Amino acid sequence: MNYKDIQARVRRCRLAVIGDFCLDIYWHADMRKSELSRETPHFPLPIVQERMSAGGAGNVVANLLALQPASVQCIGVFGEDWRGREYRGLLQNLGADISLLLVDPRRRTDTYIKPLREGISSVVYEDPRLDFTNYEPMAADTEERLLAALESLQCEVLCVCDQMPFGCVTPAIRAKLCELGRAGMTVIVDSRDHIGEYRDVMVKPNELEASRTLGMDVPRDVEGLRLLAARISRHTGRPAIVTAGERGCVTADGAETTHVPAVPVTGETDICGAGDTFLAALACATAAGSPLNEAAALACCASSIVVKKIRTTGTASWAELSDLR
Repeated sequence: MNYKDIQARVRRCRLAVIGDFCLDIYWHADMRKSELSRETPHFPLPIVQERMSAGGAGNVVANLLALQPASVQCIGVFGEDWRGREYRGLLQNLGADISLLLVDPRRRTDTYIKPLREGISSVVYEDPRLDFTNYEPMAADTEERLLAALESLQCEVLCVCDQMPFGCVTPAIRAKLCELGRAGMTVIVDSRDHIGEYRDVMVKPNELEASRTLGMDVPRDVEGLRLLAARISRHTGRPAIVTAGERGCVTADGAETTHVPAVPVTGETDICGAGDTFLAALACATAAGSPLNEAAALACCASSIVVKKIRTTGTASWAELSDLR
């Protein structure tokens, strides 16, 4: 694969991301500094470091920008809270266009706080996550503003991160995305629970999400993945990619299915965010005009890089991709 040629073409591409932006906050606690509380029978967590990164749809944005396209536009909804302000600052610092990000004081900015305990040994223990999220549907007027933002988009590929039960990708937004796909826009969807509701767009479910959509058992072999990808592609009417971790992925374009092997990885791994990296690399290569299987192969390579980045949502650069060859 000629990475330099793809990189040169990606530099001319405009991409966009709509979906659920979730702030990742890491609290590092040094338990060697903990002392029993005088007021309660507990040892507190002495936080010695706080890190923030762009998770959810923001991790897709970060991975897109790491591959240096001409522009990346963000579409989503934030709360009027300190988490939203921090997040918008992170996206701006990355170089994203945030002009279509909306603020709704009735919403919370989705946030995952991850307390990490460290001590004398090298072992790092992660406490249960603290989640800030929304538990009711988005207001109708905010939904209308999002629909208007989609109308104004000008890009080669639109990535969709449809994750939260009460996120910004509502039934009306899904219908609009399908309409954009029918009109000729390249839309690539990553959806945790709603793959079955998409038509006329490319979808990228993992093997579990695809199996649930079709009411099938999770495939145990590549032939099963081929069948799954082919059925998903027929369902949507567009090419589909089913990812399967260390087994790579299978692409289906309506005519044939192709198994794209994963890049072998050894040692400790962290798969958090690997799907976002896959989506971003796939989108960049697709926007640059790469064939489906070449784009999927690049995405597998990019994912193999980020799973080696422990306890963080990492990105893959062109230099790192070139080192794999």
